[in-house]
Amino acid sequence: MNALSDAVYSTGMFILAQQEKGGPLGPEFGKASPIGLLILAGLAVVVLYLGWAFHRRFSRMNRRRIFAEEHGIDLFDEETLDKAMAEAGVLDRRRKHWL
Repeated sequence: MNALSDAVYSTGMFILAQQEKGGPLGPEFGKASPIGLLILAGLAVVVLYLGWAFHRRFSRMNRRRIFAEEHGIDLFDEETLDKAMAEAGVLDRRRKHWL
């Protein structure tokens, strides 16, 4: 190898690591638009709603499973399970199916 290629090879990493001179600088650099905050707030609302809905469904299914196990009913026999839970007074009639 010659001296020029050795110099280019040895300084190649230093050149790549240097910052470009024409990058985004000035008073507007790093500022976000207000729409970004609205998007983040909307996503937070969606995530909280999904967590609430999942918890509600999971809790209802867990109550039904426990009741079915205690009374010897097949969990997937919805009619019999609903009837037995209604007779026991523990049937949750709030919005059973969604979507």
